[in-house]
Amino acid sequence: MGLWEINTDTLAGSRFVVSPLAETIATLKALERATAAHPAERAWLDLHLPAYRERLAGDPLTALTVRAALGATWNADYLTPPPVHEGEASFAEELRPIRETPPDEAREHLTVSLGGPLPPELHRDDLPERTAGILEWVWTHTVLPSWPRRRRIIEADVLARTAQLSRDGWAGALDGLRPGMRWLGESRLQVNTHDYPPRSVSGARLMFVPVTHRYAWVAWDASWRHLAVVYPCSGTLAEAGGPVPEALGRLLGAGRAGVLVLLDTPKSTTQLVALTGQGLGSVGRHLRVLLDARLVARRRTGRSVLYYRTAAGDVLVTAQQDG
Repeated sequence: MGLWEINTDTLAGSRFVVSPLAETIATLKALERATAAHPAERAWLDLHLPAYRERLAGDPLTALTVRAALGATWNADYLTPPPVHEGEASFAEELRPIRETPPDEAREHLTVSLGGPLPPELHRDDLPERTAGILEWVWTHTVLPSWPRRRRIIEADVLARTAQLSRDGWAGALDGLRPGMRWLGESRLQVNTHDYPPRSVSGARLMFVPVTHRYAWVAWDASWRHLAVVYPCSGTLAEAGGPVPEALGRLLGAGRAGVLVLLDTPKSTTQLVALTGQGLGSVGRHLRVLLDARLVARRRTGRSVLYYRTAAGDVLVTAQQDG
């Protein structure tokens, strides 16, 4: 398995961060894989796939570079540089290391991610620039227009994870953060299930980076001084676009019904604001009505108050969905 040995100082200094580049890479993966986990994601793909495919059809070399960089089970390392700023960097700042990757290093990384020799077409020196170019296109056309909403969802996840960390410690916060990841104790973090020797990363800067798509990966720089664990956040972009039953919308009002539908799992007011796109005041009014009607309940967890559907709320939503 992939095992990182982390000392107490490294773990204590780790941070949850927002990364526009990581969000763009996750979006590129979603477009390239073109498989939907649920109807809302299918609708998103239907909206953006035609333009993405047209972009690559007009640039076959970039299309080949993307497929090699994403690989079958491993990303090309130069494609996924870890964040190096504790605060949020701009997309352009994060993209710079990809664009400035030495060509021979990019070809070496692509050989690993592809799992074999590169096609003759990729024996060229402009692969980093082509990679940066397609990421710029994905950012501009599919991420930037919805970035404020995506960012609210990501920030809501960071808030929830931070609360969980204060309540349950690192084991509770990290177990299940991404597939195959577990905190084993005694300074050992299993980051995936690959059969690699343990790696000491004490003294490195460790970042946890949520993205709104369902893809996850780990990243590091050449010196192993900057590490990142990228994981799908709990309030995904697709989840926020889930349908509200028409009859339930007529009964409660579309906004209030949307809040009730989302409370199949406990969520804070901040998460609900991010997921619905409604203002804080509107969400608060909906929650008060739903609480008075005993369709939702609440409980305090650390400094956060989480809302969730009661049995009566479950029956109402299920009846409308089945109907």
